[in-house]
Amino acid sequence: MVSRSCANFLDLSSWDSLDSPQTQRPLPRVMTVPGIVSELEGDCTGDGSSDVNSSTSSHKRKIIVSNTLPLQAKRDTETGQWRFTWDEDSLLLQLRDGFTPDTEFVYIGSLNADIATSEQEAVSQKLLYDFNCVPTFLPKEMQEKYYHGFCKRHLWPLLHYMLPMFPDHRGDRFDRSLWRAYVSANKIFSDRVMEVINPEEDYVWIQDYHLMVLPTFLRKRFNRIKLGFFLHSPFPSSEIYRTLPVRDDLLRGLLNCDLIGFHTFDYARHFLSCCSRMLGLDYESKRGHIGLDYFGRTVFIKILPVGIHMGRLESVLNLPSTAAKMKEIQERFKGKKLILGVDDMDIFKGISLKLIAMEHLFETYWHMRGKFVLIQIVNPARASGKDVEEAKKETYVTAKRINERYGSPGYQPVILIDRLVPRYEKTAYYAMADCCLVNAVRDGMNLVPYKYVICRQGTPGMDKAMGVSHGSPRTSMLVVSEFIGCSPSLSGAIRVNPWDVGAVAEAVNLALKMSEAEKRLRHEKHYHYVSTHDVGYWAKSFVQDLERASQDHYNKRCWGIGFGLRFRVLSLSPSFRKLSIDNIVSTYRNTERRAIFLDYDGTLVPESSIIKTPSDEVLSVLKSLCGDPKNTVFIVSGRGWECLSEWLSPCEHLGIAAEHGYFIRWSSKKEWESCYSSGDVEWKTMVEPVMRSYMDATDGSTIEFKESALVWHHQDADPDFGSCQAKELLDHLESVLANEPVVVKRGQHIVEVKPQGVSKGLAVKKVIHRMVENGNSPDMVMCIGDDRSDEDMFESILNTVTNPDLPMRPEIFACTVGRKPSKAKYFLDDVSDVLKLLAGLAAASSSSKPEHQQESSSSHTHMAFESII
Repeated sequence: MVSRSCANFLDLSSWDSLDSPQTQRPLPRVMTVPGIVSELEGDCTGDGSSDVNSSTSSHKRKIIVSNTLPLQAKRDTETGQWRFTWDEDSLLLQLRDGFTPDTEFVYIGSLNADIATSEQEAVSQKLLYDFNCVPTFLPKEMQEKYYHGFCKRHLWPLLHYMLPMFPDHRGDRFDRSLWRAYVSANKIFSDRVMEVINPEEDYVWIQDYHLMVLPTFLRKRFNRIKLGFFLHSPFPSSEIYRTLPVRDDLLRGLLNCDLIGFHTFDYARHFLSCCSRMLGLDYESKRGHIGLDYFGRTVFIKILPVGIHMGRLESVLNLPSTAAKMKEIQERFKGKKLILGVDDMDIFKGISLKLIAMEHLFETYWHMRGKFVLIQIVNPARASGKDVEEAKKETYVTAKRINERYGSPGYQPVILIDRLVPRYEKTAYYAMADCCLVNAVRDGMNLVPYKYVICRQGTPGMDKAMGVSHGSPRTSMLVVSEFIGCSPSLSGAIRVNPWDVGAVAEAVNLALKMSEAEKRLRHEKHYHYVSTHDVGYWAKSFVQDLERASQDHYNKRCWGIGFGLRFRVLSLSPSFRKLSIDNIVSTYRNTERRAIFLDYDGTLVPESSIIKTPSDEVLSVLKSLCGDPKNTVFIVSGRGWECLSEWLSPCEHLGIAAEHGYFIRWSSKKEWESCYSSGDVEWKTMVEPVMRSYMDATDGSTIEFKESALVWHHQDADPDFGSCQAKELLDHLESVLANEPVVVKRGQHIVEVKPQGVSKGLAVKKVIHRMVENGNSPDMVMCIGDDRSDEDMFESILNTVTNPDLPMRPEIFACTVGRKPSKAKYFLDDVSDVLKLLAGLAAASSSSKPEHQQESSSSHTHMAFESII
């Protein structure tokens, strides 16, 4: 169903239970470039299927949308007025370093302050004109349910691999009202974007899991919006993610973007696996870029971890207070090795596991007692709850036990700093630590190792203050969890499983004993990566890929289809359109010699159907079409001739091209014929054992034996494993059969080996050639199919237009089933559409018969054509 209305998505969320105010008054129209004013209100058509070309202006704003704005808000105690300043530590502000100073940014998000309703209008105006920021004000109850409810109790635990196994467990059982709040909040964010966007020029970049359905709202309003999304948290495996009741809605939301970014390939791989298993989408690599075809749009995947802001960190290193603190640390821990940990008080940061590993280190490597100190900086918890309190309690109990058992007067093996640590002090600890230990059991990125490396490198100002030669060698040692996002980028770090406390203890011991030369080499490698892949590089790279991903928006026709959160955009070539029944019936009636070629599976019978025999409706329509002497009708299928002969026996005048045209029969009264030699089948003895080994190794796969071919099917196997095995089998067979007169092809859930020269395209060509030889050159050719093998048919009949053997140019109707890239010029949505079309043609044949023939026709062909449409 095509949807062109600007439907209110809040109807979906049923937010009637909350006292939600009406949408606030829109901001003033914003002129983004001379002569262009962004859309605000009144026009609910979106850009629909408009074919307007994008402006060539080079001034393209970046609209950054996140849960919170990169601002600090404080009320002036004297005047009572709100005062706002940039949050210099915000990633959203730092990413501007990747662009020229004249690049315009607009920020959209919430404020970390409770602004009264009466003040919201004035604050909005001030933030827009002073900071280019657009605040989203959510009702208090909605904010609570959206952020502290769905985001923190459902999404965040799930993304970190935590399932709500027990009611009092972190991550409560699914609450539909929290989901409605999440959708409603995302709708309000979209309203704010729409108030300032110029959809033909601006790039919209959405940040993190708080806004995963926002792309759906924006894509519905502006079909050709240039839209990117970056997930800063992990993305779990499909086995975890599939437990979420609204899993499909969130996936579809992300797929309404042009580019989706992840920190690591593992996160991207899990997302792609979810798309495959839950939505049936396959992906492929296109010139080094991973892309998903989603209703004609290619959704690209970006894999690049975020970086840090070098300048911000180096400026703190140059502060006198930082140097003073470094000297204090140096004096206090003289003669001791320092191991540093900097973590939030969080159940996923693994602080207690880190302490247990240190305890194991003291027990196992007794000679290390008294020679090192673990300084654990505990940042304030970002969330609250029973699990956080338990984690905090366990941390203190473990630290106390270690200090009592292995400490001595004047020496504490573990020092917990559980307070708000000033930036200069934290930077000083980074710079002085011999080893940094990051032991998180699950973390999206974690920039602590990056900061540590930069601080260990130092600056000329810091070196001067510390009395160190600036050219002196620098060292650093990292022990990092393999479950954090930055781990793959730190190839010189010692990676550990945080749950294996013995291995963590051994890794720390190795790091402390490592030679200075090796430490220096590892540090140089890390510093080069971190310094060249900073936050500016990350942002610039993402936006460049977003520009590339959205560059062909105006080369295609777009339709919005689907309701609610199932909305998506169908994007097709201007020459690719749905086959009009009216159009083809008109041509059908005005032609005298018609050639009709139909695939079987996926065209006449649904691919997903267990019952593969043709229905009574299919047989009735085929019999009616074959009964018209003007028609030459062929089923062109990869199936064997035995089953096709049996299933289609009621259709006496129906032609069949079985096994991709290896066998051809013009009617049930004719003999099967083949122009291929059946003598050389030695290759089958080579193929069968290979296929059997893959069948045995791939549960759910089968082998189909044909006279002309061997086919390995994996439709009933695990989607990911079956696809992986199919690629491997394809390579294996191509290698084994390199010198054999056969071809190896991969189709929809199959790998097939068949003789060279056997294809549906050649079968169609033979039939048309025979018709020409018999003086029945077709003046209309129609071909319908759904599989990769049917593309050969489409190409073949399209080439007949230029065939000099044809006395006249026939009308060509090449049609694929499903809206997807194809050599065909037309499409039909599904099998039911195909049957409606064929029934319409059959009705047209029946209406052109003499009256006495019409009376003998089946009741099916008496159907009024209007009712078919």
